[in-house]
Amino acid sequence: MGITAYTIQNKTVSWMVILLLIGGGIISFNGLGRLEDPAFTIKQALIFIDYPGASAQEVEEEVTLPIENAIQQLAYLDHITSTSSDGSSQIMVEMKSTYRKDDLAQIWDEMRRKINDMQSQLPPGVQTPRIIDDFGDVFGAFMAITGEGYSYETLAEYTDYLRRELVLVPGVGKVNVGGRLTEQVFIEVDRSKVSASGFSMSDIQNLLSAHNLVVDAGSVRVGSESIRISPRSSNEVGLSSLENLLLGNVGGQLVYLKDVAQITQGYADPPQHLYRFNGKPALTLAVSFSTGVNVVQVGQAIDARLRALDDQRPVGMEISRIYDQPGQVEASVNAFLVGLGQAVVIVVLVLLFTMGLRPGVLMSGVLLLTILGTFILMLIFDIELHRISLGALIIALGMLVDNAIVITEGIMISLKRGMTRMQAALTIVNHTRWPLLGATVIAIAAFAPIGLSPDASGEFTGSLFWVLLISLFLSWVFAVTLTPFFCYLMFKEVELEAEHDVQPYKGIAYQTYRSILHLSLHYRWSTIALMSAALIAAVIGFGQVKQAFFPASSLPMFMVEYWLPEGSDIRAVNQDLSALEQQIMEIPEVTQVTTTLGRGAERFMLTYAPELSYPSYAQVIVEVRAFDQIAPAMAQLKGILTDQFPQAFSKFQRFELGPGTKAKVEARLIGPDPVVLRQLGSQVKALFDAEPDAINVRQDWRQRTKVLRPLFDEAEGRRLGISKRDLEQALAMNVQGQTVGLYRQGSKLLPIVVRPPEAERNTVTQLQDIQVYSPARQAYVNIGQVVKQIDLEWTDPLIKRRDRKRTLAVLADPVDGMMPAALHAKLRSQVEAIPLPAEYSLMWGGEYEAQQKANVAVFAFVPLGLLVMVVMTVILFKSARQTLVVWITVPLSIIGVTLGLLSTDSPFSFMALLAVLSLIGMQLKNGIVLIEEIKRLQEELKQPWLQAITDAAISRLRPVSMAALTTILGMVPLLGDVFFQPMAVTIMFGLGFATLLTLIVIPVLFALFYRVKGY
Repeated sequence: MGITAYTIQNKTVSWMVILLLIGGGIISFNGLGRLEDPAFTIKQALIFIDYPGASAQEVEEEVTLPIENAIQQLAYLDHITSTSSDGSSQIMVEMKSTYRKDDLAQIWDEMRRKINDMQSQLPPGVQTPRIIDDFGDVFGAFMAITGEGYSYETLAEYTDYLRRELVLVPGVGKVNVGGRLTEQVFIEVDRSKVSASGFSMSDIQNLLSAHNLVVDAGSVRVGSESIRISPRSSNEVGLSSLENLLLGNVGGQLVYLKDVAQITQGYADPPQHLYRFNGKPALTLAVSFSTGVNVVQVGQAIDARLRALDDQRPVGMEISRIYDQPGQVEASVNAFLVGLGQAVVIVVLVLLFTMGLRPGVLMSGVLLLTILGTFILMLIFDIELHRISLGALIIALGMLVDNAIVITEGIMISLKRGMTRMQAALTIVNHTRWPLLGATVIAIAAFAPIGLSPDASGEFTGSLFWVLLISLFLSWVFAVTLTPFFCYLMFKEVELEAEHDVQPYKGIAYQTYRSILHLSLHYRWSTIALMSAALIAAVIGFGQVKQAFFPASSLPMFMVEYWLPEGSDIRAVNQDLSALEQQIMEIPEVTQVTTTLGRGAERFMLTYAPELSYPSYAQVIVEVRAFDQIAPAMAQLKGILTDQFPQAFSKFQRFELGPGTKAKVEARLIGPDPVVLRQLGSQVKALFDAEPDAINVRQDWRQRTKVLRPLFDEAEGRRLGISKRDLEQALAMNVQGQTVGLYRQGSKLLPIVVRPPEAERNTVTQLQDIQVYSPARQAYVNIGQVVKQIDLEWTDPLIKRRDRKRTLAVLADPVDGMMPAALHAKLRSQVEAIPLPAEYSLMWGGEYEAQQKANVAVFAFVPLGLLVMVVMTVILFKSARQTLVVWITVPLSIIGVTLGLLSTDSPFSFMALLAVLSLIGMQLKNGIVLIEEIKRLQEELKQPWLQAITDAAISRLRPVSMAALTTILGMVPLLGDVFFQPMAVTIMFGLGFATLLTLIVIPVLFALFYRVKGY
């Protein structure tokens, strides 16, 4: 007994399966994880190394290069980029896109070992490298904590309290506090008092360096007990423990530290990173979620916990949402579910209208059961509900009814011809199950390059393939089981009169199609010539289609990057932004403004790439009321920046939906000499500036900066016992202070910084008053005795490298409305015409590089997918000619694609590329069913080839056109989504034209290949 007969005869089992699908599908749907975008692994780690006092070139040669050499030994490495600046190195390490989250933990451990092993090779003074291997974590709940009139310390205490509470919420991974200032204890030493006391700075440093050290004082046995000894100071109360430290005895007078210095507690100056929210100083709380959780439910738990803690919130302190991923996920998923519901309703209405009430209800029921079964398997295989998986369901809707349409149509025709319900069901299933399975496998294989691609884009869109695989395979299973079962229950047998000639294809649509088909078969070569001409025109027209990678998000937010000239102080940036924020808040469309100074914000969404640390940098994240208000708000803000902040370079940017790049167009110049690189960069930048369609033009080495170079007198220094190191320490001490020890305050260890009072360190002219201690004289001497002169020189403050080579990048973006590919094409020939010296080269980055990598990764598996499809068609047909008939029509679908993209002005994006691949499977599937029917009529009913071609084509008119119509109309809800719109247009127009190919061109080609005569 076959599975179809078993399903029909065992009604109880069949109904049980149906009920399990309904109940399990609903439960599974509610249990599926919910995300805005698919879980995606950022394969980057960031390494910070501080080398105080070193120039950018010294940092590059002595720190960056050795660490890069160690990392370069890793076989998993994709590329390294580094930024060497005065006193610090920032190295970004990116692993190959083939590695996933489970692999990276081991990879980062191996990288740590290599860096730890080579630390002994680094010069003295280099601090321990800080490796941030969670740089790619996404903090979807991003909040700002502000408090008008509250001190920073009170704000920090409340923020820490919230952090400790929120990290306990189930489903929360990490909670980070952003914008924290480093607390320090300042010892501001009066130079005149120290000189009068006879003590030196070294005495103070030695005194403080030993303060608050934890030393084991031992233990003593008392009877059977061992009691630990822990001495404490009698005046160990707050900062008084420092003030009352005894320096020594001068002339019988005891000198305490408070006699020569003022001791205060404060924060590091200048700060490294600051946040502002709506014009107020702020701290941020960034919450990441555990893997596989329902983000919406965890977000609700966070909100509930915050409400429970609200009575602990000081009056006047506010918790504001900068970005609410749970809310975005809920809105996004709900919108897609509405779209899915709309698509289902559209498909159901089409089926009811074209197939009749009972067939329409039957196939609609099968469609819903297929979707519910897909939810069950998605839960089993941990596929969450998000933009890609829900989009895949909408894409699959039309294809899910293809198999059911073929079976239902066949059973209906068989019943009209006098068969019993059981005979009709078994006959049509036996005739079509293997062709349908082969066609389904081919349709799935068309999406294989997406699911099998190891690239980042493949990881991002991979669930599209798996959801389609699950749903399409289930559609075939249900087509040969539940569809015949429902047909058996819902259809009635037809009693035929004797000698009655059954003509099931008598409608006007069938007669019209029969006439067009006869005409096409009569003028076969003319039909092929017409299609060939249309193909040539489409290929030429495709050159006019706009090219894109991933579109911008519809999020009602945008970013403004604000750069003061290199070398600017972060306090100057803060002053500018304080004024700018007030004006942004006055723009009517703006609802809130978040500013991060010194570096980018926490990665609060997957496609947001935080900027590295630069004192002259700030980023403003502006939220408006609605997406369509972004453009007017940006235009008004551009005017403000141009008129009132001309000293700054500003760049406007919308959030992206896919993997983004720092700039849309990037020309990388690679070579050894910074001077030559800057000269070449100036030439490239001039070309970019001259192009009216290019904006945000800059180069990433930025401006050269000034440096003061005191010339040390070696001879005089030896005579006074002063070394160059003594001079450097004296300068550092008097300009910004020097850390000399640690102060314990509860669980905190605060650095102790010795420095002069502000009045003695706030101007350049006071450098000449600096005193250096002379061991030979046992007294302080003026800096002028060991410094011949102080020169002012220009230097490169930033040296950037890529894969261990110095690389200067010139960056640009296209004007609004222009595709990056078009701007790249305009600039490329001009830039490549610049003559490059020996040892220098040019590489293109930006969106061009990202798209090339993604396309290469996808097309790497296209041959495998095509091979599977070709093998399946050969196995099904067992004929080379029939295989060629189907495959020759595949390139012709570009006619519909070109027409659709040009008529709707849609770009050919990465998603449109995936749609083209899927069209191959859809087209082959329809062609296979048609050719199999031609073969059956000729082989089983012994019809002549011409009659078999005509009858098979007419019999497949409704299944093929219905499958296309349901797929095309099911795409309508996706037209409103910026991410899926190019894909929807490509499939709708491409499949519409592919249907014509199936119904007209395939019969014509079949007749030509088999030299069928007639008409």
